[in-house]
This record gives sequence, C-alpha cells and structure tokens, in this order.
Amino acid sequence: MAADARHPLTPTVPGADGPTAPHVGLAEPARDARPTGRAGPTGAAPLRGHPHPEPAGGPVATAAHPAPEPVPLPDTAAPLDVPQPLIAHGCWYPSADPDGRNVAFICDRTGVPQLWAGPVDGGRLHLLDADPDPVIEVAWSPDGRWIAYTTAPGGGELTRVLCVRPDGTMRRLLAGGQPGSSAHLGCWSPDGSAVAVTVTEAAPAGLAHTGSDGPTATTDPPVPAHTGGWTGRDGHAVLLGGAPLTVASHQEATVVRGSRPAPSEGPGHRTLAAYLVDPEGGTAPVLLASEAAAPTLRVCALSRDRELALLRRGPRGRREALVVRLRDRAVTGSLRVADGDPWIGGFSPDGRTLWLRSDSAGEFAALVAVRLGPQGQWLGRRVAAARPGCDLELLALDRAGRSAALSWNVRGVSELEVTTLNAAAPDGDGAGLPEPHAAAGPSHAFTLPHEVVTRVAPTPVADGPVVALSGSRRRPGVWWLHQGAALRTPWSSRDEDAVPPGRPPVRPVPLRPVARDGLALGGWYYRAPGRSPEEPAPCVLHLHGGPEEQERPVLDPLYHELLGRGLDVFAPDIRGSSGYGRSFVDADLGAGRFAALDDVADCAAHVVVEGLADPRRLAVMGRSYGGYLTMASLVWHPDLFRTGVAVCGMSDLTTFFAGTEPWIAESAAHKYGHPERDRALLRALSPMSRVDALRVPVLAVHGEHDTNVPVGESEQFVRAARERGLDAELLLLHEEGHEFRRADNRRLFRRTAADWIQRHLTS
Repeated sequence: MAADARHPLTPTVPGADGPTAPHVGLAEPARDARPTGRAGPTGAAPLRGHPHPEPAGGPVATAAHPAPEPVPLPDTAAPLDVPQPLIAHGCWYPSADPDGRNVAFICDRTGVPQLWAGPVDGGRLHLLDADPDPVIEVAWSPDGRWIAYTTAPGGGELTRVLCVRPDGTMRRLLAGGQPGSSAHLGCWSPDGSAVAVTVTEAAPAGLAHTGSDGPTATTDPPVPAHTGGWTGRDGHAVLLGGAPLTVASHQEATVVRGSRPAPSEGPGHRTLAAYLVDPEGGTAPVLLASEAAAPTLRVCALSRDRELALLRRGPRGRREALVVRLRDRAVTGSLRVADGDPWIGGFSPDGRTLWLRSDSAGEFAALVAVRLGPQGQWLGRRVAAARPGCDLELLALDRAGRSAALSWNVRGVSELEVTTLNAAAPDGDGAGLPEPHAAAGPSHAFTLPHEVVTRVAPTPVADGPVVALSGSRRRPGVWWLHQGAALRTPWSSRDEDAVPPGRPPVRPVPLRPVARDGLALGGWYYRAPGRSPEEPAPCVLHLHGGPEEQERPVLDPLYHELLGRGLDVFAPDIRGSSGYGRSFVDADLGAGRFAALDDVADCAAHVVVEGLADPRRLAVMGRSYGGYLTMASLVWHPDLFRTGVAVCGMSDLTTFFAGTEPWIAESAAHKYGHPERDRALLRALSPMSRVDALRVPVLAVHGEHDTNVPVGESEQFVRAARERGLDAELLLLHEEGHEFRRADNRRLFRRTAADWIQRHLTS
C-alpha cells in the first residue's frame, strides 16, 4: 500500500488497534502575518476622494468592527529559474492587466498552486509569491499597480487575502491573519484604489441599520429573503432561520428587516463583514455590509461612481444578488442567482443597468438585465440572453462595462461568445417603466481547442479575452483568443505533456442512464485503453461532490491512474447535479436523497446492461458528497460493489452537523434537513445507521485540516468497519483540507486509491 511516515495509512483511528491519531488543529497563520492590533473605524469611512453624505436622520450607528489593515510581509518573489520538477503542470485562474498583454495566474509547476505572472505572447515569467501556501483566487487591479490573491495557509479551509506588486515587491497581508479568522477576495474599485475583502469576525451586539422610520437597533443584522418559488421537498426538511423576509420597496431607503430570530451565542456565532481596503494603507477601510451567521458574502462589483455595490450572499441553493447603496448601506433590491461561479455580474458604465447571471426566470441560468433608478432602486428586469436547456455558467464583463464574455454549459461542454451590452439610456427616475430597455447585442463565438472553460479574463480588446481551458486530453491551461485564433500561452503545458509517454489520455463518451422513477440522468464513460469494445470490464463508479457539481469531460489524473490499471471509469451525474436545470438540482432535497442513493445503483445497472462493465467487478468512490454517497451506497446496496474509496465524506449527518463550520451547516440544512427538526430523516440518511450491512473492504481518505467535513467522519466509519472484521483503512493527508492541492499529496492519494481498488477488483 502506498503510504509514508508523513501520511499514515491506518491504524490512526481512535479505538482501533494501534496508536491513536493525534489531534488535528486549524492551520496557524504565518509568523510574519501577525495583525497590528489597531482597532478599525466605528463606521464607514469614505473612499479616497469620494466623501459620502450622511443619510437622512443622521449617520448609521454601528458597533466597532475590527477592520482589516495592510500588514507588510517579506517579499518572496523568485526568478524563472526556480526548481521546476513538474513538466506536466496546470495553469488556471488568469487575470489580465489593464493592457491585456500580461496575466497573473495560478500554476502548480513547483508542486503547489502559486501566484505567477507573465506576458500572454511569451517572455519572462515571474513567481510572485514563493510561499508554500496554496493560492486560490487572483485579481489584477484596474490601474495595474497591484495583484490581489487568496491563499489557504497549511492547505486548510481558513483563507487570507494578500496583494503584491506585479514585479513581486511590496507583498502585504490585507485580511485573514488573525488565528481562527478567514478572509475572501472581492472585486477591485473601478479606479484600483481599493479592493473588497470579506472577513470573519465576532458578531457585534446592537448593530443598527437605518430605515425610512429612523435607526433600528437589532441583535442580528436582518437578512434579505430569497424571491420564493423553491422546489418543495417531500421529506418535510425545514430550512434554518425564520419566516421569509421581504425587500423594502424602492421608494424607501430601507435596509431589509424582519423577524428572523437571532442565532444562539457561542463559538459558531460569527459575522461576515465586507470592506474596501486600500492596499497602501493610506485611507481607512470602508465597511460595505455585514451579516451575522452568514454562510457567504462577497462583493462582486462596484458602480463606477462608487455609489452602489453588488453583493452575492446566502447558502448554496438559495444564493441572492443584492444591490447596496453605499452612502447608507441600504439594500435597494435582490434577485435569486444561480450557484456555481461567485462572480455573478456587474454594472453598466452609468450605473443604471445591472447585468446578472441568474436563474430567477426559469430552469436555467441566463443573462438578466436589471434597470436601476438614480438612487439604485430596482425598476424592472428582463432576460437579455438565454439558451434553451443550457446554463449560463460564466459571465465576465469587461472593465468598461460595454461587452461581456458568456460561457454556456451545453451538456457538459462549454461554448464561449463575447456580446456587446446595450444598456438602457437614463430617462429621469424611470418611473412607470415596467421593464428595462437593456439587451445583449451582436455576439462573436469562438472555436475552442478544448472542452471546458473554467475562467474568462476580459482584455481591452472585446473579442480577445484570456481564458482558462480544461479538456479530456490536456492539463488545465491558459489561452489567448487573439484575432479569432486560440493561442496557447507559452507557459502552459503542451497537450503532449499532459500524461507520460505511452499512456495517451482517454476521451470519454456521454451516457444517459434512466433512473427507476423515469428521471433521465447523465455522465461520462472512460474506457481503458486496449480493451475490446465487447469485453465487460472492471469498472469504478466515481461520484462527484457538491451535490451540485457536474461531471465534465476534463483530464482527471485520478481517472488516468485508474485507466492505466485496466479499470474503466463511469462518472455519473445523479439527481442533485448541476447542468440539467434547477428542478434536477432540487430533486434530491430532503427525503429525495433516498432516490439519489437509488440513482447510484441504477447507474451501475446501466453500464452492466450496456455490456460495458462486469457486474462481479464494480467499485465505487467519490469525494466530499461523493464520499458520503460511497459509504451510503456500500450499506444501501451491499451486494453491488466489491469495494469502495470514500474521500472526505460524511458518515453520520448528525455528527457532521455538530462538527462542521456553522455556515456550512446552514447550507447543508437546505440540502439534507434541519439538524434538530429533521433528526429522524438525517439518521435514516446516515451510512452509520446502516453500517451493520457493510460487507466489503473500504478505504477512507481525508485531509488533516478539513473543517468542512471533519476527519472524524472517516475515522468512525473505518473504526466501525474494522470492528465488524472488514478490511478498512484510513489515509490521512497532511497539510491538506477539504481540497487536496499539493502535487505530492494528490499523487499519493490517487496511487493509494488505485492500488486499493485494483487489489480488490482483481483478486
């Protein structure tokens, strides 16, 4: 079995034979990332050169907030000739400079996802931050002076936001340096003088908001409601929180209020607060919005006059776009938006049209235009661009706000176009206009060399964006769409470097299984090289996470490892997956999860009936929600699979809710059920409640810093399996959280998993 001293393969399970696993704590911040300790402002300080008038009735009263401050850090930039052990590497998440000729991006050529920058057409490449903390997001400032980015210290779930000059100097921490805190990157201000960050902080008491009837003190900042119309659940699962709230009418400068009960005090009670931070520290941070017990809060765009902010908030399955008027922090309107990419839209140059990627109008996400009044009030909306049966997956406005790149998800494959945006002309206060006059104009479609677009970085040339692509035959790379041609950046891996020589990647074929209740499912089948088409093969069902993720035809090194062992792979999309419409996503809510468990068995039956898979040599594996499905499938369908590999999965939904992050629990309650009101349902859905039915060997894999799904979820399932005399082991990956980001850990994981499955399917 592939393991080493740094990554113990059981025994590490408490109660099992052998030593007990050491306590796993959260990653500590780097020693040079200590906060200065200076208290932040008590209210919203004005942006540089843009004083905000006080709202009618006096200033907004707030409790003191520990606003983030820039903290200088040692420069860690490195030249191009740093050690580069990986020939086949990935490049992703590009962000272009104002000229569009240079790109900051994430690359794992050193074995860790780090921040790099270089010209799109060749030239010197720079490693801007050589620290070993994985980089997650990148944003180049509109003025070209700074690059902001998010890192995950220790590979864990707590993140921090930094910035650096394009030459690698003046690196500094913007937010997230305090122990136990976390920070997330938002948008830049249009002039590049400040960047938005969202930080976690203790929930303030007595935070007040202003409304049409004057200030109103609350113990819990009220939460805007979704727009209703959610698919009902036959399991009677109840959402966290109280009755739905409503958004104030546009005639009032009112922050949303309602009867939602304040969350209980305790270690899980936190506030998300969004600030504008000057990287140079010349002006005080500006508080934009805050929400107690919030699962997410991200600043996605600011209007050019810096009067309005677009925020994305809410748990998965119930995301909302909010427009906040900055001078009084009043919410002027909200609209349901699709899950997936958090960058949901932006403003027209005059701030009178809001462009959103939203599924509020139907089953699939589309480009929606919202008409705004002079005070930010919502006057109406309409669909500006849509495709039947396809989600708008990515929306990226150029910095001028006059064109947008639209990436459509067409049965798992991306189609990209750039369209002009015809915003409505201002005409008084817009009273009496039932719908906006904005629309998408002529568009230009691109021919892509690979199947899936993962990120679009607009440039000053409307039809020349920089895009991140993944495909079934390549590592993730960055391409420049220049004058109608797709040009691979010279620092991205070549297609021929995607895999070792002699092991060509496999192009998958789409399958459409049908569930026992008649629901059409989906997925991709990978046939091991050299196998006769008529020969039933040992097959691994790989179940994705989410549940709202979707299988895409991209090169997965894990699949490549399994295929190289002579194992076929079927990666299905069961109910709950994205890409098939909102009703399909919501079809597994509450007691609908029992049908999702049946979908796994139905997908296995489909590949057997089609003559692809050998019914005597089936395995199941998956990560996160897929790890839960793996454990659940092994106990719900104990005679179907020979073995399973559960990665970062939940084995008991009750202990999961007790141990996970509180904001993750709120999102999970929407999917699975309320941890108190739906205890019987959660117990019935938990693999541990049926563990006596487990009959086959199981391998669990977990990251030691995972606070999304705590490592105890894997430990208790492995312990229960071993108590029943079964072969069960746990591989604990160091310096990893819920995602495995380090190349050596990913390699160890896939080789260990492939060894395990091969041994149990071929014995």
